Amino acid sequence: MDRTISPNDLKKLRNSSPFALLDVRRKTDLDASKEKILGATWCDPDAIDEWADKIPKNRDVVLYCVRGGSVSNAVVDVLQAVGVQARFIEGGIEGWKAAGGDTVSK
Repeated sequence: MDRTISPNDLKKLRNSSPFALLDVRRKTDLDASKEKILGATWCDPDAIDEWADKIPKNRDVVLYCVRGGSVSNAVVDVLQAVGVQARFIEGGIEGWKAAGGDTVSK
């Protein structure tokens, strides 16, 4: 399975298929931000061992951090290792916004 999804592909997916959306920004980055992507659930990447096995394995999972770097890569590695169909947004929430993706206040 692919490790990433482009913001534009995610826009298409939103209209066609149900998926889980996870915000995996570190707590400090989350606290510094005033927004999130609509429908996202925050999951602390530093506590992934506590929640990774609760993520559904029967549907796509898309996640994001700030810029789609080391945090997203590490979370995808763990989730894919336990059988979750996980991908992260290329460029993170910043890439999503740069591509015209909508956000909501958190």
